[in-house]
Amino acid sequence: MALPTYASPLERAWYYTYLVICGVVFLFLIAPILIVIPLSFNAEPYFTFTPKMLTLDPEGYSLRWYDTLLTLGHPTPDAVRDSSWWSTVWERATWVQAAKNSFWVGLWATVLATTLGTIAALGLSRPEMPYRRLIMALLISPMIVPIIIIAVGMSFFFAKACVAPDSAIGAIFGVFLSDKGCLANSYLGVIVAHAVLGIPFVIITVTATLTGFDQSLIRAAHSLGANPRTTFFKVIMPLILPGIISGALFAFVTSFDEVVAVLFIAGPAQQTIPRQMFNGIREAISPAILSVATILVIVSVLLLAMVELLRRRSERLRGVTPR
Repeated sequence: MALPTYASPLERAWYYTYLVICGVVFLFLIAPILIVIPLSFNAEPYFTFTPKMLTLDPEGYSLRWYDTLLTLGHPTPDAVRDSSWWSTVWERATWVQAAKNSFWVGLWATVLATTLGTIAALGLSRPEMPYRRLIMALLISPMIVPIIIIAVGMSFFFAKACVAPDSAIGAIFGVFLSDKGCLANSYLGVIVAHAVLGIPFVIITVTATLTGFDQSLIRAAHSLGANPRTTFFKVIMPLILPGIISGALFAFVTSFDEVVAVLFIAGPAQQTIPRQMFNGIREAISPAILSVATILVIVSVLLLAMVELLRRRSERLRGVTPR
């Protein structure tokens, strides 16, 4: 908000003080990111700025740690980089495999969280819904309860949630379960755990979108002979779609960044990017972690920009002027 021309000297002083305070807080929050990005181009295996980097010497900068993301785990990293070399990277490179696991786990966890979260938000938006506040508190509790408690609880539960491999359920979902037919140490267990953590974000965003939804549109659709399914897909969903997509993006980012639940639930095969970064810090510190962090920052910024665009679109659909 611009300072009005009739503002008093005291109001002007507070206005500029407020801007300075906001700038300092913003710099405090973003400073670690500003440090990580240039360090990822360090030519030396250090986590500090070298003299050549401080003097902006080109020899102090390199893409060697980004190259490590492709060569770690590669049987012939120095070979000619032809199609077979890149095929081996896709199949055997450690960081690439972790990225693939993170993407697929995040994708299916997002689908599950978005579906269940949207259904829950539609029910909680109904005024006749009994115990709405209590149910809402329970559904968003994963955002409040420390993640270590949730991870330990799910670890014990998933270790007992097993099915016989020769049963009907085992025949259908056996490929997603562990060798013993349990959710623990399986892709399905990691997906379910990440979906539980992402559902609260979907509920909050979709519920916020439904707050300004005109319920008379539903009654109008019913009066014209539309059944509940047609009403949802033709009337409700197009208007709340920005909120659904925003919640899905938050759920995906939550899944993509989660490490605690993976440490307790996943097995050696379910190696995601955050877990690989954790292992790299614990076993052998490598600046390649800074390269991964830089890539994740760029992806997060792009997703947040998409969320902001969807928020503005949602406000335009509801007749609210974007700020």
